[in-house]
Amino acid sequence: MMPSLPHSVLFCCDHNATRSPMAEGMMKKYYGREVYVQSAGVKSDLEIDGFTIAVCNEIGVDLTRHRSRDFNELSDFGDSIESFDLVIALTPASRALVEEMSRLHHVPLEFWPITDPTGAGENREARLAAYRSTREQISRNMIARFGPPKE
Repeated sequence: MMPSLPHSVLFCCDHNATRSPMAEGMMKKYYGREVYVQSAGVKSDLEIDGFTIAVCNEIGVDLTRHRSRDFNELSDFGDSIESFDLVIALTPASRALVEEMSRLHHVPLEFWPITDPTGAGENREARLAAYRSTREQISRNMIARFGPPKE
């Protein structure tokens, strides 16, 4: 039996510059318009990372227009965390913040500990390899949770 897709998913990480934008873009590519997907960070103090854009582009996910958002900015756009069917935290800090924010409302929360590739690798190729590894971790978790991508 295929796992059912939630109607809406929020991915969150620390800065909304690497892991959660990757997950948002991949979820949209894999499952199309069946799922409303957003991402947010504990902070939005960093622009999307160039290596993130590069490794997602390799799999046909365009993140060039992504703008980093934190949870407050998400609310400003009308998306409160309790309006999502599922929140997936990719970092301990984002999990803690969602737990704190959802004390008054039940928010279905999953934690996927995903390696932070920023700062890894001595040169461009090594850094790209670290980012690809993070991308593959997210992909494995996503397919395990939601089933094979829709073609």
